[in-house]
Amino acid sequence: MKKTILLLTTLFSLSAFSQIKVLKNESLMQVGKDNSVTLYKKSNKYTFNYQDINTSNLNTFRSFYFHDLNKDFDQLYKLVSDGFIDMPIGEIQLELPNDIIGLHYAKNYGQTTVQFIHYINKSKKYIGKSQFLTKKQVDKVFGKDKFRGTSMSSSGAASIQPRAAIEQPAEQKAAPKKKKK
Repeated sequence: MKKTILLLTTLFSLSAFSQIKVLKNESLMQVGKDNSVTLYKKSNKYTFNYQDINTSNLNTFRSFYFHDLNKDFDQLYKLVSDGFIDMPIGEIQLELPNDIIGLHYAKNYGQTTVQFIHYINKSKKYIGKSQFLTKKQVDKVFGKDKFRGTSMSSSGAASIQPRAAIEQPAEQKAAPKKKKK
């Protein structure tokens, strides 16, 4: 009887004082991704994950987040996109709840690109850097490329004619040449 009580007490204490507990699985929705930069959304919180190219270890991934209050997500996208139209001279710095993000624009192979510079915990001592992104890649990360694509149906494809098939005006038509004897 003592052994049974001891066994039950041991089993009860293990279940009552366990260190592992099951959490609710709250799913993240992927907004967009391009190579090593991914944007996730959970309710009104947006999280950027990126591969840090500033470290010697290429398996270092970092993230920063912000809450979408007062349409901050759309304002950030507009701010990043406007930099491709009129490239700023210096770095644009944005303060987030826990971090500072710098937008660094540069010309790479004649094309304007942007790089997210992540000042971790608002410290200039710890810096993470994303890869350089083109406008097309930024659209993909922010999920804006999905709205620009157009699908062509088979009936739409049939209406497209090559340029040679378009009828020319009468004065441009050449008369058939006569054979020489």
